Amino acid sequence: MGTLWSALGPVADAVSDRPRVYADANVPAGLVAHMRGRLRWDVLFVMDHPDLRRARDTEHYRLARQLRRTLVTLDRDYLDDRKFPPAQGAGVLVIAAPDERGLMDLLGRLDARLFHAEALPLDGRKLHAHSDWAPDTGAADHSRDADGADGFKYKNG
Repeated sequence: MGTLWSALGPVADAVSDRPRVYADANVPAGLVAHMRGRLRWDVLFVMDHPDLRRARDTEHYRLARQLRRTLVTLDRDYLDDRKFPPAQGAGVLVIAAPDERGLMDLLGRLDARLFHAEALPLDGRKLHAHSDWAPDTGAADHSRDADGADGFKYKNG
């Protein structure tokens, strides 16, 4: 027997064309407000749910997949493919910038280039995006990355 959230996942997919993200506890509340207000993303923020605040990373990863949401985090641990296999996730976006303003700017650029086209753009993939990313230079430098047609480099399973 599944949970209410898992039962509602397919319904949400059908009715929402906005990006659906799962923001873990490492994401600053101001950045979550930016995603919800300015970018108009559908954000499940773990800090809004007392039962999720202290969950392990593996539980957040599993739940994001179950809910069909891209996991957004500042935690580089999610880049470990042995612990978090890309094929078993709904997509992971690990972001890095010197400050919250830089994170907001980065998400704005990612929204325009990646999330604008579909609600779950990283399904089965990971993207490590840095504040110095520019559309023509890519966003990550992992071994085993696959170049995307959109100028990003993705980590596939």
